[in-house]
Amino acid sequence: MSLPLGEIAPDFTLDSTDGPIQLHDYIGDHWLVFFSHPKDFTPVCTTELGAFARRKAEFDKRNTRLLGLSVDPVHDHKAWIKDVEDVGGAAVNYPILADPDLTVAKLYGMFHPKADPKVTVRSVFIIDPQRKVRLTLTYPPSAGRNVDEILRVLDSLQLTDGRKLTTPVDWRPGDEVIIAPSLSDDDARALFPEGWRTVKPYLRLLRFSNTQH
Repeated sequence: MSLPLGEIAPDFTLDSTDGPIQLHDYIGDHWLVFFSHPKDFTPVCTTELGAFARRKAEFDKRNTRLLGLSVDPVHDHKAWIKDVEDVGGAAVNYPILADPDLTVAKLYGMFHPKADPKVTVRSVFIIDPQRKVRLTLTYPPSAGRNVDEILRVLDSLQLTDGRKLTTPVDWRPGDEVIIAPSLSDDDARALFPEGWRTVKPYLRLLRFSNTQH
């Protein structure tokens, strides 16, 4: 089973390409995108690791760290990284955890025996600075992830965090956001004096950015 949203992400310590990592210490005061790879030297994973490396600066701008995991040992990771850099055109600039005993894979619900009894599935977790799980995604081993979508959801989470706001379908930064229906019009006016447009009584839209309020 995957971890419930809002739960504290289980802490652990594993060896990695950057040495031993304790999850909660690694998060620090950052957000974290934590993603698993079924196995080293596999084609889809090689393209994904390279894409995350190329776009790391975009995560840095969002105060977000990257952390990968694969079931193979560190020495295999380090050999594989050479292929990733060759294919992706960028140095791998974040750690990759080694989980040969599947300890963390099972703890985080990344291990699905019916998908493949020997490897993890392709999972993504977004974890906030309070160590709470804010998003989970699970892909089959055959399907590569979409980095744009991970960044989009991260933007949504950071924009709405602690605010009475949500984001609509296909939202992108700069688009209108939704005022939570739990907020009365009177309370909404106090929070959003610039006003909004009402599509339905329960669907009130306004433009809002992280620089406001």
